Amino acid sequence: MSKKYKDSFIVVNEKGLHTRPSTELVKCATTFKSQVMLTYQDYTVNAKSLLGILMLAASRGSKILVHAEGEDAELAVKSILNLARNKFNIKY
Repeated sequence: MSKKYKDSFIVVNEKGLHTRPSTELVKCATTFKSQVMLTYQDYTVNAKSLLGILMLAASRGSKILVHAEGEDAELAVKSILNLARNKFNIKY
């Protein structure tokens, strides 16, 4: 039985989820075995897909749902939430 975990974050980056924060998110998500998905409005994309994340076109203030399924699902979601809180390690 695989574990499921979900939580959400608000995009705090001034320019939203553009290429650089999205790249950091993909780097983080790919370190986990679990399948990690992001949902924004009516779109759900693979968190390991840069193109997928960019297609969300999530601007600052957007609420993104992160849901993962797999052995390290909880850790994957918490790591992405922590990354989001730290503005995806981007300093403007």
